[in-house]
Amino acid sequence: MQEDIKKACEVLRKGGVILYPTDTIWGIGCDATNEDAVKRVYEIKKRDDSKSMLVLMENPVKLQNYIADVPDIAWDLIDLADKPLTIIYDGARNLAANLIAEDGSVGIRITSELFSAELCKQFRKPIVSTSANLSGEASPSTFKEISEEIKNAVDYIVTYRQKDKNKAQPSGIVKLSKNGTISIIRK
Repeated sequence: MQEDIKKACEVLRKGGVILYPTDTIWGIGCDATNEDAVKRVYEIKKRDDSKSMLVLMENPVKLQNYIADVPDIAWDLIDLADKPLTIIYDGARNLAANLIAEDGSVGIRITSELFSAELCKQFRKPIVSTSANLSGEASPSTFKEISEEIKNAVDYIVTYRQKDKNKAQPSGIVKLSKNGTISIIRK
């Protein structure tokens, strides 16, 4: 695992794109602060860049670097979540401009899964995490289900957890608005 993390970090630092296991499904990832790398992920997925992608971090304290005003309820949601939870926040900052939605929001998930958390920790920046599929196709729930087109398009494929047979599920998604409204996007 450590060798995978080392190699993945090298690729991310050079603006490359990786295929990696997360706390949910396998993801396509890049440096969330690098606009060119983010653009490349959109191209790999054949996805319109008006559709936002989420960001992974391993430590909720880092939220304050990337969100102008973290609502108090966010801390409770993060603490109480019993499964992976992506929270869409208003006031995104210090991220690649093409990663931030037109309304200034961004989805962030705090990961505690062994590999993705250690990767985020060692990379020291947020990492894009979007499902490892072409836009419009079903999200793969195991490594084996990822298309060759996706595998051939990335710069590095993590070997850790490739043989997992457990079917992964995407995260829940909630949107926190500045006015305190909580909207459930996906349970």
